[in-house]
Amino acid sequence: MVRFLLARPIAVFMTFFALMVFSFIVLRMLPISLLPPIDVPQIVVKVNYPNASPEAIEQNVLSNIREGLITLNGLEEMDSKAGSEVGTIRLTFDYSTQMELAYIDVNEKIDRITNSLPEGLTRPEVIRINTSDIPVARVQVIPKEGVDEIEVSLLAENVLKKRIEQLPGVSLVDINGKKERIITVEPNEDAIRALGMTQQDVISAIEAGNSELPGVSVKDGQFRYYLRLATRVDTPSDIESLPVSSPNGAIIPLGRLAKVSYQAKEMLGYHLFGEKEALVITVHKQAAAKMNELMPELKDALELFREDYPQVEFDLTQDQSNLLNAAISNLQTSLLFGGIFAFGVLFLFMKDYRLPLIIGVSLPSSLLISFLVFYFFDISINIISLSGLALGIGMLIDNAIIVLDNITRKREAGLSLFEACVSGVDEVMSALISSVLTTLSVFVPLVFLSGISGALFYDQAIAVTAILSVSLLVAFVLLPLLYFIFFTRSKKAEDSGENPFFQRVLGLYERGYNLVFSNKGMAMGLFIILIPLGLAIAFILGTEGLPPIEKTDATLEIDWNEPISASENKDRIATLMQAMRGQYQKAEADVGVRQFLLFDGENSIQQSLLYFLFEGLEEKDQMLNSLDSYVRENYPGANFKLGDAPNAFDQLFSSNMPFYEVRWKDLTGKEPIPEEKMDPWLSEFPTEEWERGPGLQKEASVVFTLRADRLATYQIPVDQVQEQLSRLFGSFTITDIRRFGEVTPIRLKESEARFEDLLRSTQITGSDSTFYTLGEFVDYRYEDQYKFVTADKGGIYQSVLVTENNPDELAPDFIRWGADRNMGVEMVGQYFRDRENIQQLIGILIISVLLLYFILAAQFESFIQPLIVVLTLPLGIGGAFVVLLAAGSSLNVMSAIGLVVMLGIMVNDAILKIDTINRLRKDYVESPEINPGVALEMAIHRAGQIRLKPILMTSITTILALIPIIFSSGLGADLQRPLVYSVIGGLTLGTITAIYFVPLAYWFFVSKKKLKEG
Repeated sequence: MVRFLLARPIAVFMTFFALMVFSFIVLRMLPISLLPPIDVPQIVVKVNYPNASPEAIEQNVLSNIREGLITLNGLEEMDSKAGSEVGTIRLTFDYSTQMELAYIDVNEKIDRITNSLPEGLTRPEVIRINTSDIPVARVQVIPKEGVDEIEVSLLAENVLKKRIEQLPGVSLVDINGKKERIITVEPNEDAIRALGMTQQDVISAIEAGNSELPGVSVKDGQFRYYLRLATRVDTPSDIESLPVSSPNGAIIPLGRLAKVSYQAKEMLGYHLFGEKEALVITVHKQAAAKMNELMPELKDALELFREDYPQVEFDLTQDQSNLLNAAISNLQTSLLFGGIFAFGVLFLFMKDYRLPLIIGVSLPSSLLISFLVFYFFDISINIISLSGLALGIGMLIDNAIIVLDNITRKREAGLSLFEACVSGVDEVMSALISSVLTTLSVFVPLVFLSGISGALFYDQAIAVTAILSVSLLVAFVLLPLLYFIFFTRSKKAEDSGENPFFQRVLGLYERGYNLVFSNKGMAMGLFIILIPLGLAIAFILGTEGLPPIEKTDATLEIDWNEPISASENKDRIATLMQAMRGQYQKAEADVGVRQFLLFDGENSIQQSLLYFLFEGLEEKDQMLNSLDSYVRENYPGANFKLGDAPNAFDQLFSSNMPFYEVRWKDLTGKEPIPEEKMDPWLSEFPTEEWERGPGLQKEASVVFTLRADRLATYQIPVDQVQEQLSRLFGSFTITDIRRFGEVTPIRLKESEARFEDLLRSTQITGSDSTFYTLGEFVDYRYEDQYKFVTADKGGIYQSVLVTENNPDELAPDFIRWGADRNMGVEMVGQYFRDRENIQQLIGILIISVLLLYFILAAQFESFIQPLIVVLTLPLGIGGAFVVLLAAGSSLNVMSAIGLVVMLGIMVNDAILKIDTINRLRKDYVESPEINPGVALEMAIHRAGQIRLKPILMTSITTILALIPIIFSSGLGADLQRPLVYSVIGGLTLGTITAIYFVPLAYWFFVSKKKLKEG
């Protein structure tokens, strides 16, 4: 094939040129995003039920929804949580489920259930989770002093949101912190009673004044007119002018009986920027959009907003494009240093400037053509796919060096330029194909991991496959063609003598070779001992998901653990920020219930999330200590968590699932077990290391009890008392004014007085028109009630979170403890999911090693020789572990990727070494004057000399290209550093392994059988 293509250099060159042109066009079309658009198989149903207790939300709403959704296709788990005024149901599906159809199915079922839900309840929100739902940035909208906050909310909703949505690449704009205008009616109880009237008379007058006749029309000859009632109201003054009839027939303007005014709707949540109330607009990008083009557009739009709306201040926070820019910067750095060091090392070893130039052309060519594969597999340019390309660059340089060195060696052996190019490629072709296949056999099976990890590995696997496949195409076609073109004018073959530098390196190698082979048994024993010693370091190393990143931002999640209002929550957060003033650069807080459409977390009035940005790490550490002390001293009962601000990776991989949770259900009833019975049982729980789960957490509450005996005595209907209580303590909506999509509620004003005073001061009318005090018919008491009601597919459960080191050992005791109390017990949590993932990973790695073995067995036509390659892997892994331990790093996603890169290069070197020994041995054995034993020694020794240069060059160029990352700073460097440690450690020991262990193992494992056959 190579001979055929080299005979047509212009056709081949133009074909590659056309491929690069198409690749460049495709590159401009590819979407650029932070993460692949992965469909997380979860859907969240959110319910807002104002003034409802957790028990009411569970009984009246969530239980009905769960029953309606239980039959969904592919549904694996369903968990619900009812709190004060809010409830959520989280649906988890199998990864094979088509989430578009599941989302439609959930919405259809919710529509059917709606009729069975309480009247006046807004339709439950259905939220589908996707990686593209993670906002790329947050726009802060801060009203200046004296500006009406409601007007700013209308500006944000009606103007800013629409202008940002018009930017190319924006899919959704979400807002939190909006304030809404309502009309409040504050009845004058004294005036109403003096006229012998009731609140209901005022309410009825407003309802009548806002009524309309939809669909009513009159005929006037040949014309038809639709009727509109002229009594319809629009403003508070319209309402105050409405007539109210008294019992004696007098008509009184409503304004004499009640005060009507515009007010801001009571907020369940706020947003703060610094100490000021503000709004936040989160910007979400389209899956096919380019983030590097979207962010400049957004920043330009903010500049226009500052000019157009001077009454408002704007700021941009939590820009997630920094992660993507770091990944692109790392790839550029790898290419730059890879090219520079490849040039330097090649010149040092080969002393010919043309060889580095050839690599300089082939490297970017391979990368560019790889993007063509991205296009056909519908892969975006994101952090995951870019890391896949970065993995392949080491192998790409490796293949290029091997091919160029082999062609040069053939030319030095006396072959013509054309024959050297053909023979040099043909000789290593099968070995290079095998090395690429073995690398893919280690990496590609990871795609079959379940969960998000497997979905993310898909993009990486495609990227690695693309660049390695293209690297083979370039190595077999473009490199020999370029070599042929660059060296056409060199009439003579190069001097076969090595340059002085490599001669010294060769001398060192010879001394080491003689030392190893003169003490074969001792050397082999040393290598064998190193294998378990190196792997044992894994038990010392710490494990984590992502490497620790030096972030200059942090978050504080706080639950006050008290039944406070949203406004009190806001005041506490503002006071906290004021106390920390000057210690942070920027700060924002989402307080209470968040209004985001796509927010899938827990909404609670008593919770807040604060975000802080600092100038440096020192300032960050100081303030985190101050925050910790402040909260502990001022709010000892609060639950809080301080930590680094999550980036897109953290948000994607974070799980709401507890580590190990023991759940139980009462087999005799369908409600939570009362605390007076539960608390003694918990004192006998099999372990003392546990925390209360959500279903066991308590909060103070007030319980009203209607006095039925007195109601019967005074002939007062129960519903009348209930109606009066709902008006006093609830958001009682009289009616709504609807105008072109805008809804303005008319509500009774809620009193600011204590509820005990309201019970004593509020009066109701008996059957004899006598007024009675409401408190005479209502008793109240303070009680600690369960804060949440939790349920799953099987119904209501309660739970504890076990913090034991080996919790599963106590599983029989947990089950026995529940059975003794007539409860069904089950254990769930991240513990079981992690164990399942580890089992899957072990199975996949076994499959990977078997694939690698089968490929090499086919390559070498031997069952023994592939074992030599397999034995090199633990040595390289051990070397990587040593450097990770010395550098204070851990086993994480990035160091694991580094292991894959390193193993790919190691396997490549070992395969080529064994392939060269086999070929030379065959050549020597065919010579009649050489006996088989001598042929083996000669083949091993000569193969070591031939492959020393490419092995050293590939290892040195890879290591030198990565060293600058160790001394770099920033997000990208922090992410890549564990990968660099793995590669450097593995390749350092791996180079020694390829140079000395492979020939030594060949001698021990292959020689005797071959000699007998010989």
